[in-house]
Amino acid sequence: MAVSAHCSTCLRLVRQQSRRSQKIYIPISIHPQRIWKYSSSTVRPLATQVVTNQPTSTASPLKTKPGLPSQKVNHKPDTTSPVDKLAKTVRKHATGLTESYVAYGALERLVKECARQADYTIPQAHEKGAEIPKTKDEEDLGVGTGWWYDQLGLTPTFNTWAQITFLHMYLLTVRIRCFSAADAPVWHQQLIDHFSYTAEERMTTMHHIHARMIRNKYLKDLFVQWRGLTAAYDEGLVQGDAVLAAAVWRNVFKGDENVDIRKLGQVVSYVRGVLHQLDRLEDTDIVSADVVFGDPGSEAALVKVRSRMMDTPFTEEELGEGESIGPTGMKSKTAPSP
Repeated sequence: MAVSAHCSTCLRLVRQQSRRSQKIYIPISIHPQRIWKYSSSTVRPLATQVVTNQPTSTASPLKTKPGLPSQKVNHKPDTTSPVDKLAKTVRKHATGLTESYVAYGALERLVKECARQADYTIPQAHEKGAEIPKTKDEEDLGVGTGWWYDQLGLTPTFNTWAQITFLHMYLLTVRIRCFSAADAPVWHQQLIDHFSYTAEERMTTMHHIHARMIRNKYLKDLFVQWRGLTAAYDEGLVQGDAVLAAAVWRNVFKGDENVDIRKLGQVVSYVRGVLHQLDRLEDTDIVSADVVFGDPGSEAALVKVRSRMMDTPFTEEELGEGESIGPTGMKSKTAPSP
């Protein structure tokens, strides 16, 4: 991957390495209490055809920052400065020294973009002696605006924020899997680390959880949730929209039986659309953190279109030939008709 950003400190370190022939180590993370460790099982190739072959809406749920191309333009004249060319050359020949630095800066901004989607505040958290309101599940209740709260009706809590942030982090994860085998692990680890930093800061400043032991416990629980939903969303991308909708329903909607099925369909369509747009972006757009998410509200018109599959009758195999549904809901074998 090429990147236009460069760091004078990085260049100085590389020059010193060439003069003194000493190995220079740049740490991947500066966090003193790294809770999450990268697992190679989280990085696996996923055919982009599974995503791009799905129908998407004409409205783009993903935007790139203005002035930055989302597609490669071959006829554009080379206006790269000599310093940028030198930085690219250094990164090409010293990937191990620079990749973690580039990933750290880019994912810091990308995770903030993911966290912005369902951001909330707790006004009482900054008032001395004020009592923070609770939900029926004893969660701290905040105040949030935006499509996820205003249109979807989700409750502005830490758990809701984490699940929607996870959903957008997963979309980035699918795109990061397209990076080289040497770079992808670094980017995956930095993605997890930055969420850990953001979540821990929110626990301290908004929810007054000052005990490190308790924060670490919550971070480990969040990591378990992340691993589970990653597998669930992966299965949904491969198996189809019904399976993907079930995964979204369990995680984002907390398995609410009264969920609005059209709203759920909008989220599923949004996921497909964002993945399609991310697939069209160049690696440089991701590395430069030039990604701005929209919201599922733009998918409302597409969800209202009647699916042709609804008019297709079930086959005998789908209905389960030779089986009947009893009054208890259990299947039982029936005798063949004469």
